[in-house]
Parts: sequence; structure tokens; C-alpha cells
Amino acid sequence: MTSELAAPSPIPPSSGIGRASAILASGTIVSRVLGFISAAVLANTLGTIGAAANTFTIANQLPNNIYAIIAGGLLSAILVPQIVRASQHDDGGERFINRVVTLGVVVFLVIAVIATLLGPLVHLYAQQQTGGSSKGLSARDFQLATAFAYWCLPQVFFYALYSLLGEVLNARKVFGPFTWAPVANNLIAIAGLLAFNLLYSSVQHSSSSAWTPAMVALIGGSATLGVLAQSVFLVLFWRRAGLHFRPEFRWRGVGLGRVGRAAFWTFLMILITQLAGIVQSKVATLAGSHNASNAVLRFAWLIFMLPHGIITISIATPYFTRMSGHAQRGDFDSLRRDIGASLRTIGMLLFFACVALIVVANPLSAVFAARSSADHAMAAVLVAYLIGLLPFSIVFVLQRAFYALEDTRTPFLFQTFQSVLLVSGILLSAMLPSSSIAFGIAISTTVADFALVIVAALLLRRRMHGLGAAPVARSYLVFLIALVPAAAAGVGLDFALGAFSAGFALSGILQAIVSIAAIGVAMAVVYFGVLALLRSSELIELTAPVVRRLRPGR
Repeated sequence: MTSELAAPSPIPPSSGIGRASAILASGTIVSRVLGFISAAVLANTLGTIGAAANTFTIANQLPNNIYAIIAGGLLSAILVPQIVRASQHDDGGERFINRVVTLGVVVFLVIAVIATLLGPLVHLYAQQQTGGSSKGLSARDFQLATAFAYWCLPQVFFYALYSLLGEVLNARKVFGPFTWAPVANNLIAIAGLLAFNLLYSSVQHSSSSAWTPAMVALIGGSATLGVLAQSVFLVLFWRRAGLHFRPEFRWRGVGLGRVGRAAFWTFLMILITQLAGIVQSKVATLAGSHNASNAVLRFAWLIFMLPHGIITISIATPYFTRMSGHAQRGDFDSLRRDIGASLRTIGMLLFFACVALIVVANPLSAVFAARSSADHAMAAVLVAYLIGLLPFSIVFVLQRAFYALEDTRTPFLFQTFQSVLLVSGILLSAMLPSSSIAFGIAISTTVADFALVIVAALLLRRRMHGLGAAPVARSYLVFLIALVPAAAAGVGLDFALGAFSAGFALSGILQAIVSIAAIGVAMAVVYFGVLALLRSSELIELTAPVVRRLRPGR
């Protein structure tokens, strides 16, 4: 990759990128921390291994999967560039937005109703036990999964509404509400779980035969109520974006055809990804009810997504809006600078987050899993995922660069390549012992992500006639140097706190949290201290606003 086309360039304060990222990060941190707490409460309510944990995980993931297939690509990849383009209209794009929102509400409502009626299709995501084998879900497990699905599938409409309204607000540079809205979702989910524990603490939740309709309604209903609150929250900020919504059912003449053409390849990309997800879910159920399976994979993935959501999405989202403007003007130099600046800032924080989470994987898993065998299984899966955290987030940024260029065909091609690799790895994982299937799936995901980032970078380099990767590579080398002493300090504390020997760090949830905090703080002090000694430009830029505020006379 050539380097002469994009020298490192700090983003000027007037750009608003730093402020927008800070707003996004603040909301994301609160919502993700609450999401982490909600997941931990769920894990300690239903367990991480067993029929109840796996069936609810499959059912509650269904609306996300269906939403992703029908709308995820359109809303996240296509809508922002089109709204930026429509803002040049004499009405500031308001008519275009009203028509898109009206169309979205009608279509998503119809799809949600149909999806809910097809609740029994949850069977597509699990393998049924046959011939007396313990691999897969039993007939009673499938009944429980279907009951959960009926309560969870209406979330399709509310997820779509949340994303639709959120992307409109992001395109209008009102970034905060989109990241703060999940706070309402998580608070309601936690309240529902606490109520469940209060009412049914004496019930053996791991057995599907113990579940009553009232129990299913409380768990599934509170999960859906949370997503509803998350979407309604965004309506409160519509006027702040300078918009006055009026239902508009005349859908011709404002460029919706362009949106449809642009969304075609993204729809195919999401469809391929979801087909790979079906294979993963079915193979994971082969682990049975006594080994790490869908629930462990899901909880590990939630932890994996914590730094991605707080760091990558908070930084990349405002950059994406600005990159779309550069692409509209054909300003490739500015586009390359923004790609490089976002990758360097994201890399500085993600290098640390990745290694820190790997170091604390054992106590972190102990927060979710009550049994020693369960927390060790989850820690192994978590580490396997975390190795691929940086390439996963780099691909996120590179995809947004393609979307800013209104090129959705190329991301489809490289995502298809990744899905083929992933499915191949997952099918190989099915041949492993039942206790190792989940770990094999996580490793397959990481290998596919490393391959994907190479292919995506090469394709974007060709598309833009250069990426300017040398400054990014130099910064990443500095981050790696700073990580060495930080990792050593973290591992030393791991041993001292008994994270590898069933000591203090694994003796209870509170002890695990204290250990995680102690190790994390120590590693952060060493890592960022070394970066300060090395005069990292990314660290200087990140901390400059704080330094200016603390400087005497300011």
C-alpha cells in the first residue's frame, strides 16, 4: 500500500469530529455498560450452559437476524449518503426523509407481523436430537424456543424503527440520541430479569420442562418492551434535527429508486452473512446441553462487541458522515486522511482493549458463569474471538469508506469471501469433540476476519488509487511497543490474584469485578504512560482538549 497519498494529519478541532465522537462515546459507554450488566444478570438467571439459556439466546437473536436481512444494510450503509445528497434539495431533504420514514414504517410493520406468525421457523437455527443422541435440542426444548420466539419476534419492527430514525438523526449530525437510546432498553431488560428472579427464584430454570407460559412471557416480553422503548426514545429528538415529520405516501420522484439500487448488493451481503449465522447456530447446538453452545457464544460476542461499540462505532460514525461529503465532492485526498485518522485513533484504543480483555478473560467469564467448568469454557471462546477484534473493527471502517463512495457491490464480494471461509471453518468445528465446538466456531470467525481485512484493504486501495497505510502501520508499531510492558503487568497481576488457579479473582462475582478493575487500571497506566513517553501523536490529539482545559489561565 502506498503512503505518499495520505500523510498523517490531525483533525482540526473545528471539524467537530472530536466533539461528535465524545458525545457518541459517552452514550455508548453508559448503554454498553448497562448492556453488559443486563447480560451478566441474564447469564446468572438462565445460566450460560443448558436448554433455557440456549433456547432464549436463539429466539432473542431471531429478530436481529431478520431485521439484518431485510433492512440492516439499507439503513446503516445506504441511508446516510443518500440523506447527505438529499440535503442539497431546496427543502433540505425533509420531503425525502418523510417519504423514506413512512415507507419504512409500513414495510417493517408488515414484515414484523409476518415474522411473528412464522415463529416456529426458529427450528432453522438449531439441530434436533435424533436416534437417542444428546447432540442438539430435544422436542421439548424446541417448544420452549418457539414460545420465546413468539414474544421476541415483534422486536423486528422496533429494531428497524430505531435504526431508521437513528440513521436519519446521524445524517443530520444529531449523534447523541442514537447511542443513549439503548440505555432505556437495558434498564427495562434488567428490571424484567430482577422481577423474574424475585418471582421464580425457586424454579430450576435450566430444564425446559420447568418453564410456564407466565415465565416465558416475563422474560420474552420484557426483552421486547425494552426494544420498543429504545425506538420511541428517538422520536423525542426529531425536532432537534430540524425535521417536522408528516406521513408521506407518495413514494415516487424523490430518488427512492437510487436507494433501492444501492441497497441491492448490501441486501445480498447481509443475506449471505445471515445464512452463515444459521450454519453457526445449528452447529453450535451439536454441543448439547452440557457444553458451551449458543449462549456462551452469544455472551462472549457481547463482551467482544463492547470495545467495538464504545470505540469503533463512536469514532467511525461521525467520520462516516464527513467521508460521505468528501466522496460526493470527489475529494479523495480528504477521504484518505479521514480513513487514516480514524484507523489510527481506533487502533490506539483497541490494541489496549483487546489485550486487556484477553488478560482478564478468566475473571470476566466468572462474572457470567457460576460453575468453574462453564467459566473456563467461556474464557476460551472469548479469547478466540478477541484475537480478531482489531481486524473486525478495521473492516468496519473500510466498509464505510466503500459506502461513502456509494459502492455496495465490492463489500458484498469480500463479505461473501469471508462467509465462505467462516462456514468452512464452522463445518470443520462440527467434527470436534462436543466440548470444543464453540471454541472452534470462535477461532473460525477470527481467521475469517483476518483474511477479510487483507482483501478489503487491497480492494479499497485499488478503488482509491492508494490508501496511505504507512502512517497507520507506523502508529500501530508504536502501540505494540507500549503493549508489551502493559501485558506483562496484567499477567503478573493475574497470577497474583489467582486468575489461573481458582484463587481470589475466581471466588465470586464481586471478587472477579474487583480483579478486573485492578488489572485494567494497572495495564492502562502502563500502556498510556509508555505512549506518553513515546510522544504518540494520537494520544496527544486525544488528550489535547483536556490539557487545554486544565492549563492555567484558560
